[in-house]
Amino acid sequence: MGEKNILLVEDDEDQVILAMRALRKHGIVAEVDEVVVSETGEDALDYMFGTGPYDGRDANTTPEFVLLDVHLPKLNGLQVLERLRDDARTQLVPVILFSSSNEHRDVVKGYELGANSYVTKPANFEKFSEAMQYLGWYWLNFNETP
Repeated sequence: MGEKNILLVEDDEDQVILAMRALRKHGIVAEVDEVVVSETGEDALDYMFGTGPYDGRDANTTPEFVLLDVHLPKLNGLQVLERLRDDARTQLVPVILFSSSNEHRDVVKGYELGANSYVTKPANFEKFSEAMQYLGWYWLNFNETP
């Protein structure tokens, strides 16, 4: 059986620290082999397709789920999602858009492009931590992947 990973795509270092703290606090990190952090959309795509700095990585080993920020520099989260859905190797990987934006157009566009879920990041750490707990446990322990 391959490695069990989560891909976190987030450009804000403080958000990464908070997410990792929450994932550790709730035992999510212990459930996987690795939480891979990508700071850019380009890096996330390189990871998913085994290209660039990830050349040689088994691109057939896909993450259990991708936690994808919508507002990334250059290649934003919606563009990353679109590319993931356009490729047969990644079109079924669960992608959760996790953003500080709850703008209706972002939510609608995310679902139109094939997001499995859209969650607005709570500003309060306890609520943020709770959201990470529920997301992690649901996608790792309750969701059935193809």
